[in-house]
Amino acid sequence: MSLGLFNEIFIIFIISMFVLYFCSRLKIPAIVGYLFTGALLGPYGMKLVHATHEVEYLAEVGVVLLLFTIGIEFSFKKLLQIRKALVLGGFTQVVLTIAAVALIEYELGFDFKQAVFIGFLVALSSTAIVLKYLQEKAEIDSIYGQTSLAILIFQDIVIVPMILITPLLSEKHMAASGGDFSVTLLLLKIAAIVFLIIAATKFIVPQILYHVAKTRNQDLFLLTVIVICASVAVLTSKAGLSLALGAFLAGLIISESEYSHQALGYVLPFKSIFTSFFFVSIGMLLNTQFILSMPWTIAALTASVVVIKTAAAYIGGALLKVPAGSALLAGFALCQIGEFSFVLSKTGVEHEIITDHTYQIFLSVAVLTMILTPAIIYSVHIILKYLVKLKYLKAIPGGAVSEESADEGEFCQVKDQLIIIGYGINGQNLARAAKASKIPYIISDVNPETVRREKLNGEPIIYGDATYESVLEHLNIKFAKIIVIAVPDRIALRRIVELSRKMNRDIYIIARTRFYSEVEEIKKLGADEVIPEEFETAIEIFTRVMQKYLIPQNEIEDFISAIRKGSYEMLRTPSNLTAITDMEFIMPDIRITTFRVAAHNHFANKTLAEIELRKKYGLTLVGISRCGQNIINPSGEEKILESDVLIFIGDAKRLDGAAAAAVSAA
Repeated sequence: MSLGLFNEIFIIFIISMFVLYFCSRLKIPAIVGYLFTGALLGPYGMKLVHATHEVEYLAEVGVVLLLFTIGIEFSFKKLLQIRKALVLGGFTQVVLTIAAVALIEYELGFDFKQAVFIGFLVALSSTAIVLKYLQEKAEIDSIYGQTSLAILIFQDIVIVPMILITPLLSEKHMAASGGDFSVTLLLLKIAAIVFLIIAATKFIVPQILYHVAKTRNQDLFLLTVIVICASVAVLTSKAGLSLALGAFLAGLIISESEYSHQALGYVLPFKSIFTSFFFVSIGMLLNTQFILSMPWTIAALTASVVVIKTAAAYIGGALLKVPAGSALLAGFALCQIGEFSFVLSKTGVEHEIITDHTYQIFLSVAVLTMILTPAIIYSVHIILKYLVKLKYLKAIPGGAVSEESADEGEFCQVKDQLIIIGYGINGQNLARAAKASKIPYIISDVNPETVRREKLNGEPIIYGDATYESVLEHLNIKFAKIIVIAVPDRIALRRIVELSRKMNRDIYIIARTRFYSEVEEIKKLGADEVIPEEFETAIEIFTRVMQKYLIPQNEIEDFISAIRKGSYEMLRTPSNLTAITDMEFIMPDIRITTFRVAAHNHFANKTLAEIELRKKYGLTLVGISRCGQNIINPSGEEKILESDVLIFIGDAKRLDGAAAAAVSAA
């Protein structure tokens, strides 16, 4: 790399940094910031970057990685769960947009093929902008959010046939082929691609990734993923298709393996860097003088695109029987031209389907719709709320999708589950306990042999390094209640704790570490509880010693309890206040215990007054846990039911006596 190119890349990065900072403060999407950076630095701006061809090469890598990651995130299973909204809503929006735009362009003097291609460009919306807005506003689970998401997924899929069809619209392509294009040839290519996907998905790639993952070499795994991506991309390119399509197919192949989330975690940082070059390179092509030379035309076309796309998406939502307000919001959310349109537009320019003049108009309109989208959605929200207030419109459901429109699976995540990171001895024991207690759980491990074996045994386990956000997202960390981190790597432990707290503020984090000296540092990163192995080892040694000296077992248990509470709580967070759980340490004769009521227990189906706990056993019942609900200080009229968990406090010997009485047949 020449020093000149290095300097220009450095200029792109430093200007992007400042532009993105201001975009973040103004809540403008990062894509718009990159486009603005390119326009500012390019030949129509300050002319600080001259190596435009080299930047375009880096941009092409960005396009390949962008479609590769889309392919990895693609899943037939996910699509089946929202198939109705995806097929009906997405198909309607895309077809209506293409038809309306093509008709208008044809009337304006474009030939049929050019008009259809321009329809392709306008039909696609920005997945990056829409999803970022929905996530920031916590509206991804709203009806309009789910409708928008389904249509966006359809658009991400339909880009593939659009890439296939685009060369066929070119006069240049037709001339090269002698004007005799064979539909049979296209079908044979599609059949060959399908065969490639099936063979690679089922037999080739999973075996390659399995043997590579066994080495535990991250560099080798990353290189293997890149080689797979590049190989399929080059293969499709040799077949006369695009590199971008090949990258998508490579991602699709990997997505069906158990290593997809780990592969995505490795590739995402590179995708972010190289796709920034793509948007910067697009911005460099934006001629601001061109916009100023025909401002009213650009403004009229921009308004037309917003109206057409909103109307098409609204009709798609109406066919899905989405409430009018939600359908309108979905329409405006999808009113912009998307990032894949830029990919497609460059293909159109290369095949001479559109002229440079038309391309500049497209760029101007696309960038303006992207910039305006967040402001449009916000304004529509305000207007709809005002209409609801005046009773011109029914209230718009703002929460999750209604039961009628929701499908189980993708959007109905398991809530309050337990996440286990690391499937060593601790992870295995915890999984057994969770299964016995019917606690929903999921496991992540980086040993491919363990993952493959335990999957065959029916364990909910995935291959993945939890130091990557994509892996934690696949573990549904946002919906989890507790995460237990039992990995031996100190650096990985800290990274997982920090990421877990960042991705879910409310999750309870339990971490295992080797030394007590590390406890405070890990807690500062976000862990709620840290278990040091050296203390547990000491406790086990004390236990064995006392057993050899024939110390009574209950005294050993009291001693262990005192050690744990003294080391983990009192010495680490000294306080003059005494929690109820510390009473066992201060008052050794007092014990707190729980007891589950079975059908044959003496306590079952009786009120507390009938059982006479205090009178007969000298015990106090402080609470009842029933079906996830807690009853604190229950009254004498409270009836004990089967499967209730009773929480007692009292003398240790009397608790044992009560337990013996309870299990006797009624």
